[in-house]
Amino acid sequence: MAARAIKYGPARSENTEPFSDLNITPLIDVLLVLLVMMILTIPIMTHKVPIDLPQPQPGPVETMTIHRIDLTANGALTWDGAPISDAALPARLAGFMKEDNAQLQIRAAAKARYERFDQTLATIKRAGVTRLGFVGNEQFAKFGDL
Repeated sequence: MAARAIKYGPARSENTEPFSDLNITPLIDVLLVLLVMMILTIPIMTHKVPIDLPQPQPGPVETMTIHRIDLTANGALTWDGAPISDAALPARLAGFMKEDNAQLQIRAAAKARYERFDQTLATIKRAGVTRLGFVGNEQFAKFGDL
């Protein structure tokens, strides 16, 4: 019997060229994270209540009757200082629409919930109000100070 020498260590391949394939696994991971972030943020960007804000008109300023809706911190509504229910608001807005020279202003307390404010704006928009002004927004200029 003839003895054979046994080699230990990595087997040599016949093809000794360098490995040049690109590892795209990290790239796929980053793309999947970006895709998930986009899926999560798209519904937030599409939720809105479009409102056509009035544009200033050149010419003499007419005196207008101003009606005011206030939204308190606990979600209650007032019309010109008098409490009003949600059910009575559309009827009051219909009466407002019959006035030729009137403007509606809305003011929300700093602690009022945005959802409640959004519901009120949606009711105003459904009533067809086009003469709408926002009052008290200067209190939100320094948002972190609330």
